[in-house]
Amino acid sequence: MARYYVLDLSEDFRRELRETLAEMIKPVEAEVFLSRSGCEACGDTLKLMKAMEEESPEKDGEKLLKVRTFYREDDQEAFRARRVERVPTVSFADGMVRWTGIPAGEEIRALVEVVMRLSEDESGLEDSTKEQLRSLNGKVHIETIVTPSCPYCPYAVLLAHMFAYEAWKQGNPVILSEAVEAYENPDIADKYGVMSVPSIAINGYLVFVGVPYEEDFLEYVKAAAEGRLTVRGPIQAGESESL
Repeated sequence: MARYYVLDLSEDFRRELRETLAEMIKPVEAEVFLSRSGCEACGDTLKLMKAMEEESPEKDGEKLLKVRTFYREDDQEAFRARRVERVPTVSFADGMVRWTGIPAGEEIRALVEVVMRLSEDESGLEDSTKEQLRSLNGKVHIETIVTPSCPYCPYAVLLAHMFAYEAWKQGNPVILSEAVEAYENPDIADKYGVMSVPSIAINGYLVFVGVPYEEDFLEYVKAAAEGRLTVRGPIQAGESESL
């Protein structure tokens, strides 16, 4: 597979990372699932996450971003516990917030913002959205199909991830939000006939192309949780980038 992303771990990047992560408040744990063979992006994913850990601030002698690594060859129980089937996977919030594929390129912006919001213990969602997520019933699986070059994808990923994080934080972990890198997982992109990114599928239905408004997204999440989601064809929700 040809390299489809650029991993910038230069001193300039690390300095910007250090300045941003300096505002962390509470500890955040990232779980990184890897394989020692047959995974082109696993090594770079680990380098990226270790760089973030190294540039995060310390409190009481401990880094505020802690990266735990699991290898398929050694840690099958951890893979099963988090329902991880593909590598690399980077996950937070007991696996309810994750990237399947390397979060490189533009996705680094979403990755850093997710770390900051978890550290601040604030999803940034509207109060009315938070209230409805507290009482949501039924399982919801959100797949946001992305590419490293897509400038709009981080916004869609952040929205979906914050829905999952908010539900998890309130003790109602019914939403799994998964950012799926299209080039590493072409079978998933092909399954939904994805032509542009970001594309968002909920419970197996492609529902949005582009970045949806929070209130529209909430209605589809609720419909999925209640078993009311049906095939209507995706809504063009905002700007997108062709594959």
